[in-house]
Amino acid sequence: MDSKHHQCQSPHQVLVIKPPPAFVVHEQYISNKFQILKAYYSPLPTQDFLRANPQSVKVVLCSGVTPITAEVLRDLPALELVVTTSTGVNHVDMVECRNRGIRVTNVRDVFSDDVADVAVGLLIEVMRRISHDRFVRCGHLLGSMLGGKRIGIVGLGNIGSKVATRLQAMGCIVSYTSRQKKHTTPLTYYPTVLKLASNSDALVLCCALTKDTCHMINNKVMTDLGKNGVIVNVARGAVIDEVELVRHLVEGEIGGAGLDVYENEPNVPKELFGLDNVVVLPHSGACTKECFQDAARLVVGNLEAFFANKPLITPVSNDF
Repeated sequence: MDSKHHQCQSPHQVLVIKPPPAFVVHEQYISNKFQILKAYYSPLPTQDFLRANPQSVKVVLCSGVTPITAEVLRDLPALELVVTTSTGVNHVDMVECRNRGIRVTNVRDVFSDDVADVAVGLLIEVMRRISHDRFVRCGHLLGSMLGGKRIGIVGLGNIGSKVATRLQAMGCIVSYTSRQKKHTTPLTYYPTVLKLASNSDALVLCCALTKDTCHMINNKVMTDLGKNGVIVNVARGAVIDEVELVRHLVEGEIGGAGLDVYENEPNVPKELFGLDNVVVLPHSGACTKECFQDAARLVVGNLEAFFANKPLITPVSNDF
């Protein structure tokens, strides 16, 4: 993106508590259009900074690295809009936003293709051990073929649907569970994750994190998946009971895991690093230059719409 080497002196102020990755890459582009209040440069603790600068702040720009809690919202009494550079909004207190009339926007399906690619890549990595050069050194090259495997997708939204399309093209037998049966797809539907696990060789997690999906992948699900089963998670870390996942992997109770997200990010359970059947990524499924560029443009579009008193481009519904 073209940018000038100065920050805009626009009266339209946007608070950034911690810089989202997409903002870091395209900071100049965004700063050319809005006055960015950078809390992360302040020597003050975040709470003190917010309390010292609350009255003029109508917009906060965030991502999953910046939880917008009820406490944060209380320190921003003039806030009218939360703009997140993520698809998920589990890091935003949506109930408090609804109660306060604070609107929220996300980047909708900007990241879907890239995250779907990573999900499939992780599945291939775990099953075929492509990048594990230690197997070359010790001679253990035997993996599992992907074609013909029964792959269960948890959450058949934008990302899950794209994962399904990719896996079907590779000869996989794809089924799914979701909040509701999708009547527009011929894929086999299972009403519960337990039934899906019992009928799958691998689970790919693509669902949102909610109170209903937190620790959805628990001891029972992993047991039903079986000793040869594989779990790939590109959703949110807390969808899996991470303690149980580590135990099942260490004790050989499931076949392997490909993980891009973790329950207590940025911390990754240290037990995973020594396991040959685990592939870990640093929550980078959406980290491509194309994705970040599209996300930055969408963020700017929502901000411009807000300050011009026009309809937001990607509002998140507060009806839940």
